[in-house]
Amino acid sequence: MLFLSRREGLKDFATRFKPFRRMTERFVAGEDIRTAVAAIRELNARGCTATFDHLNEGVTSPAETEGEVREYKRVLAAIDETGIRSNVSIKLTQFGLAFDPELAYRNARAIVEEAARRGNFVRVDMEDSQVTQVTLDIFRRLRGEFDLNTVGIVLQSYLRRTETDVQAVLSIPARVRLCKGAYNEPPEVAFPDKRDVDENYVRCMKLLLKSGVYHGIATHDENMIRATKEFAEREGVGKEKFEFQMLYGVRRDLQERLAREGYNVRVYVPYGKTWYPYFMRRLAERPANVWFVMKNFFKG
Repeated sequence: MLFLSRREGLKDFATRFKPFRRMTERFVAGEDIRTAVAAIRELNARGCTATFDHLNEGVTSPAETEGEVREYKRVLAAIDETGIRSNVSIKLTQFGLAFDPELAYRNARAIVEEAARRGNFVRVDMEDSQVTQVTLDIFRRLRGEFDLNTVGIVLQSYLRRTETDVQAVLSIPARVRLCKGAYNEPPEVAFPDKRDVDENYVRCMKLLLKSGVYHGIATHDENMIRATKEFAEREGVGKEKFEFQMLYGVRRDLQERLAREGYNVRVYVPYGKTWYPYFMRRLAERPANVWFVMKNFFKG
């Protein structure tokens, strides 16, 4: 799959096959802002909010990072113009993190500044563990310049360091999206056992919900959702004080059920012309992802 992900020319061939095309359309909201807006309108109609994610994993030059800044400014403008309920998520590697962290900061700041001007919110995504610390460092700089409801961060419960990171960012304070994490990491960095990942997730979730700050609990795991609901009820944390977050096309039945129950639900909506390598790499990251995608494709 990694080999195929590098063969962009195979995208046109693969999409000739209806089952493949249906599967990718299920998990990626098209190639441009227009199609992503249409997908988000549908989510809004089902009681869910969204977060835009522009796919582009191949940024290697300052000129390409400028293109990403322009794209995200167009996204923020489209949100205003269409009235859809959505914010945006950014990956710092798309803004130059791999070759110039200072450039990545300046580019990210331009997006956060535009979001602040428009009264919107930017979530800084977390990537693999090699960039965890520098991502947090850049986020801290941004949070020092912008308010709590303009910029937030993502933390991953499979990393051994995350409970400490949660405590540190809550002291700022900051709005956190808590997820499990999907990158293939060495055992000295990340918990190899799912049970340990889940236990850390619950510990971190409890810290977040007790903080009084509005956070995103990002998971499709019904055990984690149940634990969150039970803890919130026990601690008197109202449904309006946090949100569940899920991926576009994954467990739509669960998204809608939570929304009907009165919980805030936000869906992460990826789009862009480079959807093919994104889709293939997500499958390749872990063998279980293939089964996960197929299972949810048929599940609804």
